[in-house]
Amino acid sequence: MSINRRQFLRRAGMVTALGLGGSFVINAVETAAEYEPSKQGLVAKHWAMVVDMSKFKTEDDFNRVIQSCVSIHNIPDFGNPKDEIKWIWSDDYEHTFSGGDNENLTEDFKKLPFMVACNHCENPPCVKACPTGATFKRDDGIVDMDFHRCIGCRFCMGACPFGARSFNYRDPRPFIKKIDPDYPTRTPGVVEKCIFCVERLADGLMPACVEASNGGLIFGDLDDPNSEVRKLVSTKFTIRRKTELGTQPSVYYLVGGGKNA
Repeated sequence: MSINRRQFLRRAGMVTALGLGGSFVINAVETAAEYEPSKQGLVAKHWAMVVDMSKFKTEDDFNRVIQSCVSIHNIPDFGNPKDEIKWIWSDDYEHTFSGGDNENLTEDFKKLPFMVACNHCENPPCVKACPTGATFKRDDGIVDMDFHRCIGCRFCMGACPFGARSFNYRDPRPFIKKIDPDYPTRTPGVVEKCIFCVERLADGLMPACVEASNGGLIFGDLDDPNSEVRKLVSTKFTIRRKTELGTQPSVYYLVGGGKNA
């Protein structure tokens, strides 16, 4: 994500206003750290995901997907909900779709757990709130993070209406069951979240959760009329989280049991 001189000075001023100017130095770089795609890397104009709820019927269906993400991204397990770090997890209907109701959904459907993660919004409030550019939106629609630029102000957490970000209050490294040397570990005072596996996309691979979902998570280019994601969103009954806020989530839920399904 390139930044101009005015944006650079504004962010530097915000950091100084926080009282962090003496200890934090912004490197003179024009772009935030990103994984450069290889020749076989997957590219899209707008990456999006469809969650097919009919494929998530058991606790194992959820756990298999969650663990696929945990194992490759060095997500710690502190053993208590207070310090929990979450990239992708299950939640109930009330927390997932709070703020509005959908008359097309049956009451039985609303009793189901839902797979949730960062929504990679088209209008991400977290990006606007971040003073350092540690959170940024890529040209392909993914809301990415540069963990090394995070100063732990947690403005992004306050701005995110989906609770999709976690903060490392403690050193996470001793609580990683098996460290994946191919992915960076975090430090205390750093925010983290789902990044749609940008490191795997760069190598020509689908996100780990998609591969582990047995068809429950469909990932593709929303701007490509021939992609499965686009066809599902165009022809099936899907819903998104908190659409009334105008963030335009890139995660859609394909729901069974609806009147229009």
